[in-house]
Amino acid sequence: MAYSRLERIGDPLSGIGSQIKWDEFALKMQSMYNNKTDKGGRPNFDTILMIKILVLQQWYSLSDQAMEREMANNLSFMNFLGYPETIPDSTTIWLFRERLKETGKIDAIWQELQKQLDEMNLKVKKGVIQDASFITSDPGHAKSDVPRGDEAKTRRSRDGTWAKKGDKSFFGYKFHAKMDTDFGLIRATETTTANVHDSQVDLAKEGEIRYGDKGYFGAKTKGHDASMKRATRGHPLNYKDELRNKRISRKRSPVERCFAFTKRICKAGHVVVTTVERANVKMVFTAIVFNLCHLNSALGKVKA
Repeated sequence: MAYSRLERIGDPLSGIGSQIKWDEFALKMQSMYNNKTDKGGRPNFDTILMIKILVLQQWYSLSDQAMEREMANNLSFMNFLGYPETIPDSTTIWLFRERLKETGKIDAIWQELQKQLDEMNLKVKKGVIQDASFITSDPGHAKSDVPRGDEAKTRRSRDGTWAKKGDKSFFGYKFHAKMDTDFGLIRATETTTANVHDSQVDLAKEGEIRYGDKGYFGAKTKGHDASMKRATRGHPLNYKDELRNKRISRKRSPVERCFAFTKRICKAGHVVVTTVERANVKMVFTAIVFNLCHLNSALGKVKA
């Protein structure tokens, strides 16, 4: 078998996702299509196959056309996908992503993964870290004050907005993520336009200790606030505040790994999609890839 040689050399996808019960995702997708009737018609591709395709696509930063080619030629991809008899074309991949967006099933996929992580004894225990990072998009050639909207008919983003951090300006979206401090897995995400301040998004649940940088200072949270303090007019930081900030900074630093992974490994720091909903689908799958790649190390901490 051709794959056996690749396995001996080293398959980067070998073992990835083997702990996941993929059949459980199919149950969440049952209401996604309504054309499976006795009258027949063209059957839909298996939803598990399509989910795995989007995982690979986001992991390797592939266009729909490139993904179609890789599925036909890449042994590692074929093995991960279970050697499907029929390979979906690029249009089918695009339509499946659109269906996830339109039906809201992208949330069901994410929640199912979180449920399975909890069942592996990877529940949040000590606390969570929240942070955000810009995901740039194509602003086109128009000036920043030209309004966008449904009339935009090019790759120029309809939903993207401008935001400034320091001396740099960013156009596009913002990826908000919550990571647990116990196992270093992403437990919640949200994608917004770039001009939404970090503190406006609260991903913590009741009872969770939420660690954050100075951008979250004073922001309300459903959890227990453990964000770094920021000096304000007439209220400089004292020695205790500075020591507290250093402790929190060390505690929250691991969250930077997920953003580095997003931009360096998945090359998802820039998207060519035109709406925040489409950007969200891509970022959710990026977070899924991150968790799959770090799942073995997380499970090792459970056994330790």
